[in-house]
Amino acid sequence: MTRPATATAADLVADFLAEYPVDSTPDHELRAARYRAGLAFPHFRAGFGGLGLSADLQPVVENLFLAAGCKDWLPHNVIGLAMAAPTIHAHGTDEQRRTYLQPLFVGEDRWCQLFSEPDAGSDLASLTTRAVLDGDRYIVTGQKVWSSLAHVARWGLLLARTDPDQPKHRGLSYFVVDMTAPGVDVRPLRQITGQAEFNEVFLDGVEVPANNRIGAAGDGWKIAMTTLSSERGLTQSTPQRGEGPISQALGTFRTAAATGTADSGDRNRLIQLWIDAETNRLTNLRHETTQHVPGLAGSIAKLRFAELNKAIYELCLDLSEDGMLFDSYAMTRPEHSTLGDTEGDVRTAFLRSLANSIEGGTQGNVKVREVGVRSSGCSDGGGDDREDPGPVGGDAFEGALDLGDSGQ
Repeated sequence: MTRPATATAADLVADFLAEYPVDSTPDHELRAARYRAGLAFPHFRAGFGGLGLSADLQPVVENLFLAAGCKDWLPHNVIGLAMAAPTIHAHGTDEQRRTYLQPLFVGEDRWCQLFSEPDAGSDLASLTTRAVLDGDRYIVTGQKVWSSLAHVARWGLLLARTDPDQPKHRGLSYFVVDMTAPGVDVRPLRQITGQAEFNEVFLDGVEVPANNRIGAAGDGWKIAMTTLSSERGLTQSTPQRGEGPISQALGTFRTAAATGTADSGDRNRLIQLWIDAETNRLTNLRHETTQHVPGLAGSIAKLRFAELNKAIYELCLDLSEDGMLFDSYAMTRPEHSTLGDTEGDVRTAFLRSLANSIEGGTQGNVKVREVGVRSSGCSDGGGDDREDPGPVGGDAFEGALDLGDSGQ
């Protein structure tokens, strides 16, 4: 990122905040004004929350507003801000952009993702949820799983099969679903932490207006790749040096050292984890200029983060007097994403970190295979029906108990 671009962003934000001071402007009003000023998504088109600027400016502008004291809405509407917005802007009609983008950014509407199914996770294109055209509407029937915050969402991003006679990647279409419509049944999935941030969603004859389809019929896979690449860029959000999970490890070590329960081996582990966290952070900073384009860097950073996050919280547990003596496993229904939450108990954080190797796309052999395939240029055996194979693996923030991902 060049200094002139950063200076331009700083000037734009400073001029805006001079007119709308954070301490005297209600949050809803300030965000609505940001959208009108083109400072919601600076790289979007003018009139749709943007100014047509470089995508490099998006994290710069957002960080400037956060530094000024603005509320961070990302945990409350992670699917909407990070996935729905870029997908609708890239593939929607102007009418769809006008309908969804401003309420999404302002915080009026929250979103969820309806991609994964019980038998279609890593092999997402094998999904069986059907959308059958009936006049000016589609009738949708099927089941989705691992839908983060579906219990508080107003809208859902749905990938469904509209042509079962086509090869699996070409028979899919992409829709916006009203989560309050008759036939939508959201049920909690209780995680190992006791929380139920994730859900399974049953769709029983749900009517979806044809004008809620994003893009052309049959283009669902191509459009889903925009969503998934945006998701994987999101999971690599970059903190400042020493922030994020490693800050909890530092604090836990200092407490243990003060009581004489930390030894030189713990110190060596902490130093290595700090080095690894900083290496990962710098790698992600380098990647920020291209995170809006699918690529290897996001997949590599995802793999590294999932391993690192668990190792950090394992150290925290080893240094903690209480170990895994957990207060309560009573089910709760969070109204915001707990991914990357570094303010809570390290025991909860450790249990939540176990999800980091699934959400955002399956880890293990599937993710390693993706990196190998895309770096070598070899065929991944996915068949010839995909115009753009995109990321191998399933969807985002949709896999708690099985385990998940983020960015350091």
